[in-house]
Amino acid sequence: MDAPETRAVIAALRADGAEVRFVGGCVRDALLKRPIKDVDIATPDPPERVLALLDDAGIHAIPTGIDHGTVTAVIGKAHYEITTLRVDVESFGRHARIEFTDDWRADASRRDFTMNALSANPEGMVYDPFDGIADLSAGRVRFVGNPEQRIEEDALRLLRYFRFHAHYGRGSGMESRALNACRRMVSKLASLSGERVAGELIRLLQSDDPATVMLIMHGNGILAQILPEAREFGRLRTLVWLERRGLARPEVRPDAIRRLACLLVTDRAGAEILGERLKLSGQQTRRVVAMAAPRLVPDPSMDGPAVRRALRQVGPEEFRDLVLITWAGRRSLTARPDAAETGCWNGLLDASRDWVPVDLPVKGRDLLEMGVPHGPRIGEILAEVDAWWEGRDYRPDRGQCLEKLRSLVS
Repeated sequence: MDAPETRAVIAALRADGAEVRFVGGCVRDALLKRPIKDVDIATPDPPERVLALLDDAGIHAIPTGIDHGTVTAVIGKAHYEITTLRVDVESFGRHARIEFTDDWRADASRRDFTMNALSANPEGMVYDPFDGIADLSAGRVRFVGNPEQRIEEDALRLLRYFRFHAHYGRGSGMESRALNACRRMVSKLASLSGERVAGELIRLLQSDDPATVMLIMHGNGILAQILPEAREFGRLRTLVWLERRGLARPEVRPDAIRRLACLLVTDRAGAEILGERLKLSGQQTRRVVAMAAPRLVPDPSMDGPAVRRALRQVGPEEFRDLVLITWAGRRSLTARPDAAETGCWNGLLDASRDWVPVDLPVKGRDLLEMGVPHGPRIGEILAEVDAWWEGRDYRPDRGQCLEKLRSLVS
């Protein structure tokens, strides 16, 4: 509220005397003293007037969604989404025909949850039309109005309900009216695109305790619709503990894709299909496949050469992911962890952190200089030398590798 950029935008929007408020998530998170990610602002002025006011103040404005009343103000790196107050005249699932209004309560009634219907003026006066502050304080996620009607308007709100409980709720207790509505409306999830489902799943998995919420989703038939491969809830809970509290390692941070893969029980083909279904990026899909259907399974009894071979085979990042998931799976089944085994797992993480890639000291051109013609034979000989070199823990130097090449060629 006090940032110079924010004050400049507010001053511009107030130039004609209109009431201006901060709305939604920035108000909610400010009350909780959490970091503010996006600053959304509402005004009764129509978008054309908003554009004119910003232009008069010399502020760059982008008509990002002008048909629905949304303009983005940009000052340096700061972005502000400014939306004209509106009401839904007719709903078409996710989309609606809207009309602009000057009624703040009517605009707030369009929000999904009471904690998201909060607004605040630039002086800090908070407006709470649906008791969102009480819900926020109690760790209770509650729909604005009839839960089934809100889900009917946009089925994504069903998944948002669980995601918001993971981030703002308290424990496993959920409002029965909302949970019952989610259970009754579960078939609506089939209408959602893979991208929208993945977006909510990833945000949920970024929470401090996703396993508790996902177990509730599993028990109420939600995951069967969107992530039937999810089975390893105990392993996920232990992985989250390792990431957040169990390990004091800067290289081990909460990772939503690792957590997603940790949940799954599937094979390589199934993991690839999941990536396509959720429209994950190529990199995200490759990571999920690598962790859900691993090429190797780390073991705390691995000796140094075996660890180095594994690191060369899959790379340090993938090896770290596999160590964490395998460790979490074993620890989730053990009441009292063994200190020696814990030391071994940490040793594997040390190895992934300290790994320096190694390259075979000889190349195809060395074989060409020895008279071997271009063709598949060059690759075959290099593969044989590489296996010999790896079997000796990468110790032979270039001279020794060249001797091995000559012996194979001769």
